Order: sequence, then C-alpha cells, then structure tokens
Amino acid sequence: MTLTRVEAAFRSLKSDLGTRPIFHQLAKRTEGHLFSSVLAYHLLNSIEHQLACSGDHRRWSKVRDVLSTHRRSTIILTDKAGVIHHIRHSGETEPAHADIYENLGAKDPTVRNHYEVGRV
Repeated sequence: MTLTRVEAAFRSLKSDLGTRPIFHQLAKRTEGHLFSSVLAYHLLNSIEHQLACSGDHRRWSKVRDVLSTHRRSTIILTDKAGVIHHIRHSGETEPAHADIYENLGAKDPTVRNHYEVGRV
C-alpha cells in the first residue's frame, strides 16, 4: 500500500513539477534538482496528512484539480513618487475551495495583500 502511494506521489511530481529526467552538467545542479523533488514530495505528504487528520481523505491529485479553478492575480504598478507596489488579489472561493482551505488551516486567501517593493 505504501509503495503504491509513493509511486502515485512521484507520478504526480513528474507531471506537475516537471521533474522528468533532466540532464544536468554539474553535480550541484543535480543535487538541487533532487532536493527540490524530495521537498515537494514531503509537502505533498504533509498536505495529504493534514487533510486526513481533519477527515478529508482526498489524494493530492484531486485537491490539485479542485483548487486549480481558484485564481490569484498580482498587479504591479509604480506611483508618482516612484514607489513600486505589488497588489495580490484572489477570486472568490467556491465552497469546495473553502472546505480544503479550512481543513488545511490556511488563512483566508481572499484577503488582498499590498506590498511596497522599492523605488524606481
């Protein structure tokens, strides 16, 4: 059962993160690629575990499909004083999105974030 879950996770990682064979010329790049893949695998397992603890037994692929319809936009603008602003805004959450966010203990994704990044 565990082997099946690991194989499914790596299949998902290969398709979602593009971790298919990449032929790096330097050992450090290979190590970085492997580190990113293992980190992504641990995040995937953590998400599934946290959902399971709250009674939601969906696999990552289903969670990804449900949340793929929730969009977040970033608006970048410069004001008259030359300050660069990044404004992040999410679309309205559907009940299926809100259920997953609540089960993960995620903060409200519809809150608009405004950051001053620097000056031109």
